Amino acid sequence: MEINMIVQICVGSSCHLKGSEKIVELFQKVIENRKLDNDITLAGSFCTGQCNRVGVTITLNDDVYTGITPETFERFFTDKLMPALEKERTEFNGVFDS
Repeated sequence: MEINMIVQICVGSSCHLKGSEKIVELFQKVIENRKLDNDITLAGSFCTGQCNRVGVTITLNDDVYTGITPETFERFFTDKLMPALEKERTEFNGVFDS
């Protein structure tokens, strides 16, 4: 059994205009480069009602992050997504180590 974290990227009209397509491309590239294809699933979502003046809204588990731009993407991925993925892996392994 594998971890499968779902990352929802808002593709509503506001986020679309603010570059959600580019954010999806960045996710696809980094997931492929880091060989996380089996760990992360990308999903589009319609407006989450968390519109920000800058950037795209991303939902990771139950946490909503606003203002993700191509310039802040790498920091978001490293500081938010990867620790959440590691936490899920630890919890997952704890369940199956018992």
